[in-house]
Amino acid sequence: MKDNRPNNLGHLFNGKMAMKRREWRGFKDTAYDFGYWLLTWAQLSAMVMKMPIRFTKALFRYRWLASYLSTPAFIDRHTLGQRGTQLRITHMHFDSMVKATIKIVLTTFKADANLGESPKQKALSDKIVLFDEMMMLQIMAGFPNLIGIPYQLVPVFECSLMDQQSSIPYIDAIESYGLPSDTCPLPTTEAGVAIEDDYPRMGKCFIGSTMPCDGSVMSTQYQDRRLKLPSFAFSLPVRYDDPEVEKAAVEDVRACIRFIEEQTGEKYDWDAFFKTMKRFNRETEYEIEKWEVNKTPYPQMTGASMALYRMYTYQMNGGIDPYYVKLDEKVNKVMMRGYANKEKCCAEPRHRAIVWSCPAHYYSNFATWCENCWGINVLVDMESLNAVRPFNLESQEEALKDIAHYYERMTMRKHTNGGHPHVLEELWRVCAEFNADMVIMYQHIACKTMAGLNGLFEEQARERGIHLIWVEHDLMDPRTVSRREMRGKVNRYMQTIMREEPVDPTLVDFEDEKAW
Repeated sequence: MKDNRPNNLGHLFNGKMAMKRREWRGFKDTAYDFGYWLLTWAQLSAMVMKMPIRFTKALFRYRWLASYLSTPAFIDRHTLGQRGTQLRITHMHFDSMVKATIKIVLTTFKADANLGESPKQKALSDKIVLFDEMMMLQIMAGFPNLIGIPYQLVPVFECSLMDQQSSIPYIDAIESYGLPSDTCPLPTTEAGVAIEDDYPRMGKCFIGSTMPCDGSVMSTQYQDRRLKLPSFAFSLPVRYDDPEVEKAAVEDVRACIRFIEEQTGEKYDWDAFFKTMKRFNRETEYEIEKWEVNKTPYPQMTGASMALYRMYTYQMNGGIDPYYVKLDEKVNKVMMRGYANKEKCCAEPRHRAIVWSCPAHYYSNFATWCENCWGINVLVDMESLNAVRPFNLESQEEALKDIAHYYERMTMRKHTNGGHPHVLEELWRVCAEFNADMVIMYQHIACKTMAGLNGLFEEQARERGIHLIWVEHDLMDPRTVSRREMRGKVNRYMQTIMREEPVDPTLVDFEDEKAW
C-alpha cells in the first residue's frame, strides 16, 4: 500500500460508458484483478455457449438482458482503489454472485416458455416456485426436488445495480399508464416490466409478500394478474416484536408450506431442511466474524461488497447451495490473515462510518467512492444487519418459529417497518459497537416509510456527537438525483463542516452520468 497508494482515480473517468483504462495496482494486485476480470468474461461466455439459440432469442426478447454485458465494469467499480486482502475478498464475493446469477439465468431460460415450449421445458418449469424478490428462500430448503427463484431478481434488481439506465424504460412505461411519478422506483420498475411483458413465463406457483412497503404490495398484485399462476400472499406481522403475533406468523409459514405442497405434489422434507439450515447457521457464524473484525481498528472489508454478498447468502441462497459455506471458510482465512497483519482498507482511513436506510441501486459503489475520496471507511450496511438467530435443528415446531423470525426480519423489513427500536435505537447501538463517528444516511426521496424520521435522526445524532450526512437518491431512477449530486452532498459536508481536504482531489468532481 505504501509503495502503490491509489491516487488520481478520477482521471480514469471520461464521462463515457466505460472508464479510460484499468487501474494500475502494482504487478501482483493488478495481475490478480485482471485474472478475475478474465474469469468473469469466461463465465459469461460459457453461459451463452451452453444454450446459444435460447440465449439469442432472449437477447432480442428482453430489453434488460443486454445490461448483463456490463458485469465486469460493475465489479471494477467496486474494486476501485483496493489492494491486498480487501481486493481479494471483494473479488471472491463478487465472483460467487456472478456464479449464482449465471445459474439462475440458465435455469430461467431453460424453463421460459417465451423462448420456446417443449416437454423438457415444461417439466423444468413445473419444478420452479417463484418468489417475490424481497422474499427469502429458506423455506425451500425442505423441498430439495424443487427450485426457488426470486422472480424479479434478474430482470429488475440486479440490472438496476449494474446499469443505472436499465430501469428508466420500465418506469416511463408504467407512468404513461397514469402511475404518479413520486412512487418508489422499485415496485414501479417491477410493474413496468410486467406491462411490457418482459418477465420470463415459467413456474408452478408464486409466493408474494407484504414486504417491504405498500408500493411493493400493490406491485405484487399487479404482477400476479400478469403471471396467471396460483399465488400465496405471505403476510407476516409487521410489528414482530410483540410476542402475541408469533403464533399467527407460524401459521402463515405452515400455510405457505401447505400451499407449495398442494401446487407441486411434493412433501416437505424436514431432514433436508435441517441439513440445509446447519450449513446456513455456519454461514451466519462467518458473517458475525466479519462484523467482529470490522469493529476493531483494522477492518478487512468495507464498502458495498459485504452487504451485496450478504443479500445473496442470506436471502437468495439461504444455505441451499453448499458452495457458499466453503467460500465463507476461504474468505474467513484470508480476512483473519489480513487482520493479523494489521492491513488497512484504504490508503488513508480517517472516519469509521455506518450506512443506514435504503441505498441507491444505481450507485451501489458509493461507499467505495467515499473511501477513496475522503477516507470514510463504511464498516457495515443496514441491509447486512438482519436476523442472526441460529435455526433450531431438532424440533419442527421451533424451526417453524425460526422461519417466521427470519422472514419478519428480512431485507428492508426489519429496519424500515419494524418500529422505532429497529429504525432509530439500533442505529446508535451499531455505531457504538463499531466505534463509528459518522453515518451515511441515505434518504430515498420516494420512500414514505422513513420520511417522517429526519428530525429524530438529526436530534439524536447531535446528542451522541455523531456526524450525520444525508444523501438523497431515488433508488432506481438516476434522473431525479444523479450520482454526481449524491457525491456533492458528501463533498459539501466534508469541506464545510469537517474542514477537511480530500484524500484524492480528482474524485471530488467528475462526469459519469452516461456510464454504466
